[in-house]
Amino acid sequence: MKLPNSIKELAQTLMDNGARAFIVGGYVRDHFLGLQSKDIDIEVYGVNSLDKLKSVLEDLAPVHEVGKNFGVLKINLDGYDLDISLPRTEIKTGKGHKGFHIQTNAQLDYTTAAKRRDFTMNSIGYDIKTDFFLDPYEGRKDIEEGTIRHVDDDSFVEDPLRVLRAVQFGARFNFKLDTKTLELCQDMVKNNMLDELPKERIFEEYKKLLLKADKPSQGFELLDELGALYPELKALQAVPQDKTYHPEGDVWIHTMMSIDAMAQLRSKDKKKNLILMLAVLCHDLGKPEATKEEGGKISSIAHEHILEPTISFINKLSNEKALLEEILPLIKEHLIPSQLYKQKSKDPAIRRLSTRVSIEDLVTVAKADHFGRTTTEAKKKKYPAGEWLLKKAKKLKVQSEQPQALLLGRHLIDEGMKPGLEFKVILKEAYEEQLEGKIKDEKSALRWLKDYLKP
Repeated sequence: MKLPNSIKELAQTLMDNGARAFIVGGYVRDHFLGLQSKDIDIEVYGVNSLDKLKSVLEDLAPVHEVGKNFGVLKINLDGYDLDISLPRTEIKTGKGHKGFHIQTNAQLDYTTAAKRRDFTMNSIGYDIKTDFFLDPYEGRKDIEEGTIRHVDDDSFVEDPLRVLRAVQFGARFNFKLDTKTLELCQDMVKNNMLDELPKERIFEEYKKLLLKADKPSQGFELLDELGALYPELKALQAVPQDKTYHPEGDVWIHTMMSIDAMAQLRSKDKKKNLILMLAVLCHDLGKPEATKEEGGKISSIAHEHILEPTISFINKLSNEKALLEEILPLIKEHLIPSQLYKQKSKDPAIRRLSTRVSIEDLVTVAKADHFGRTTTEAKKKKYPAGEWLLKKAKKLKVQSEQPQALLLGRHLIDEGMKPGLEFKVILKEAYEEQLEGKIKDEKSALRWLKDYLKP
């Protein structure tokens, strides 16, 4: 396995101190998957204490002790984030993924140390000194066969977070769960063990699913198979849609196709990607309540304004209010690009839209919604409404933000006015005129103000 020189030097320094370094976990797994990673886990054998290990590492780089309670030290070498630990065993002492007593043991053999790993593909070790892979649980074979298989029955079920790890790994690598592993995960869900997890940890696994998988739908289908799908998403199943606009099937099928489409539209901006992926995932959560079938016709009028299911779902993942503040406008407006295009709306409508939502982001969400179906136009991977709206918005310079007010408080003061309630009224009215295109620059804003203040 090719390694940066800095890692080889680290291994040599440890050997000079009577220790031996093994690369373990995800970095080794990703090597066999042909993936690049900047995160490396190293297990160090032959050092009797974490303090001794720390003193050796401090000669190479600053050491961070944020994981010390779990027997882990963190350093950065040449842009690689290293988690360096001693081999350890874990004894279950409480609920959740943190309810363990960690016992380090420098003399532990690799097979015993690797037994605490979740899946065989994560149990492979690499001996830097001998350039040799240690694979006591046949992880390489499972990687070749595309199988996610747990290492040990007893230790696996002690950590409910592993259910969600199985889900995001399955979607990211297009792997299938081993039958026994699937059954253990289902048992953990039935026993309500996921309720032991803090929402922050759950959200981290959802983020990996939404941001790293080419087809996040595979993860959500697996969540459904495990019985771990949140009710807001489960409610989408079997909700019918008008076949003219949605020949692909029910709302669940459309949503799964849409998030896969959104995954292909992701940019390098991880924060924005998360907002957009969640918006697409939630964009039709209002349909179960809104959908009606009358006279053989199916409709879901105003479903985009039924936001309670989205609020409920997001609150199960995060306490971040800012998250909802960014997601909800995208859901409320996700039909607008097509509506404006159909109506061939004028500039004022587009300016007003920019005051409610980022038009660039909205077009991306609407595009994923459009591509998440099997209509002829969607299959062509073209979304004329989005292209039209974005072109108009860019011309008006409102594609990513609303117009900046041209008439300001200082202009009113210059006219001899004193700050007060009237200020707000005048500035609001002036901004409305600006959105309408009647105020185009500062000069016309001042002219409008003079006319407004005439007795």
